[in-house]
Amino acid sequence: MELSSELFSNGCTSWQRVLLTASLLTCWLLPTTARVTIESLPPQVYEGENVLLRVDNMPENLLVFGWYRGMTNLWQAIAQHWLYYYSVMVKGLNHSGREILYINGSLWIQNVTQEDTGYYTFQTISKRGEIVSNTSLYLHVYSSLFICVRPTTLISPTIELVPASVAAGGSILLLVHNIPKYLQSLFWYKGLIAFNKVEIARYRTAKNSGEPGPAHSGRETVYSNGSLLLQNVTWKDTGFYTLRTLTRYQKMEFAHIYLQVDTSHSLCCDTLDSAQLSIDPVPRHAAEGGSVLLQVHNLPEDVQTFSWYKELVTQPAMRVTDSTVRVQSSVVFTCFSDNTGVSIRWLFNNQRLQLTERMTLSPSKCQLRIHTVRKEDAGEYQCEAFNPVSSKTSLPVSLTVMNE
Repeated sequence: MELSSELFSNGCTSWQRVLLTASLLTCWLLPTTARVTIESLPPQVYEGENVLLRVDNMPENLLVFGWYRGMTNLWQAIAQHWLYYYSVMVKGLNHSGREILYINGSLWIQNVTQEDTGYYTFQTISKRGEIVSNTSLYLHVYSSLFICVRPTTLISPTIELVPASVAAGGSILLLVHNIPKYLQSLFWYKGLIAFNKVEIARYRTAKNSGEPGPAHSGRETVYSNGSLLLQNVTWKDTGFYTLRTLTRYQKMEFAHIYLQVDTSHSLCCDTLDSAQLSIDPVPRHAAEGGSVLLQVHNLPEDVQTFSWYKELVTQPAMRVTDSTVRVQSSVVFTCFSDNTGVSIRWLFNNQRLQLTERMTLSPSKCQLRIHTVRKEDAGEYQCEAFNPVSSKTSLPVSLTVMNE
């Protein structure tokens, strides 16, 4: 059952007015009870996203609990839940229509803006009219999402080769740093594109175990910290490796690394192996500001032309403010690319997206906003990062549109 903010102004019965005013106003400044904690999920939230203010250790035998803007002003109520006699939710004067108060005390705020930045207070009151807990949290809504670069405050996963080089027949560890918090699963792929056919292995946190993928050769081991061990490597293991991480809140990140297997001293290489076209940096580990020679081996004798290119495009990642939205609401898609100097275009159901008057692109085209969603906007969205020599398309993100 749900009531509007009129209950706060002219719809209350006399006992409700007295109890609400006396119990809340008199005890408002009591110290925060250590038993109740509040957590923002995700910890950092950006304009256009949704956030859950989760409550842990909810007290029992309550008369009412509620959320307020600020720390001391009773009349800045967002919503309350009354539990005595019957269960009813009351919207406060600060309810914007984007908040949902759950029976476990948690508050869901949709499509946040920078105006939502500030203190939020969660308060519980016992059936005797006494304040049980009074807990506050400061929510900061960031605006850097529109820049379409991975936020610098969030450290993305990186990969290190241990040892730095490996010869054929040896073993090497692809050591992962900065595994994201709330990890749900991670996946390793051979190459720059993450799809099932080239999946080497995956690790699921809930099962605390790794599982081989279609590209698993029997020589790979994935660990709980995300690292991948390659044993008895051959020249065929040379190439890019991709790590994909997924959190419980469906946040996806990618990391890439290139492995060069040294076959110059291998006893097992035949004439065909040694004739493979390869490139070695000289020196192998160049210092910043120094010089390096990219030395080519086994260039075909009948070659007529060759070209050098910098940085093949890696697969971009997408983020959406909400994958299920209502008609007439708004939604924001953001395309993240780890490459510089790339262009962005958008796809809808595997076709080039035709922009309408309801859609806006950011100046760099890395963010797509649909201002007034319609039913026909439901479907799969992708972004494509490209430069003059290569292109990569993100994994699809499905948008579901519900009626009012």
